[in-house]
Amino acid sequence: MSQAINAYYTITASSEFREKERLREKARHDEAQALYNADRNAKIGIARNLLEMNMPHDQIAKATDLTLEEIDSL
Repeated sequence: MSQAINAYYTITASSEFREKERLREKARHDEAQALYNADRNAKIGIARNLLEMNMPHDQIAKATDLTLEEIDSL
């Protein structure tokens, strides 16, 4: 068991391992950011459609979770 623990510490201490972990973390962050932006763009598109239908801004805010300021700027 101690050999396995020592091997783990040796591997995780290497610069190659740390770089791979940094790249994995960056990929996770980039994916989360892409999903957030896709969701936000969808909400903005829905808000624009509701504005064209003359729906009140407060109802659009409730439907899309956008702020009134964001809706007014569309």
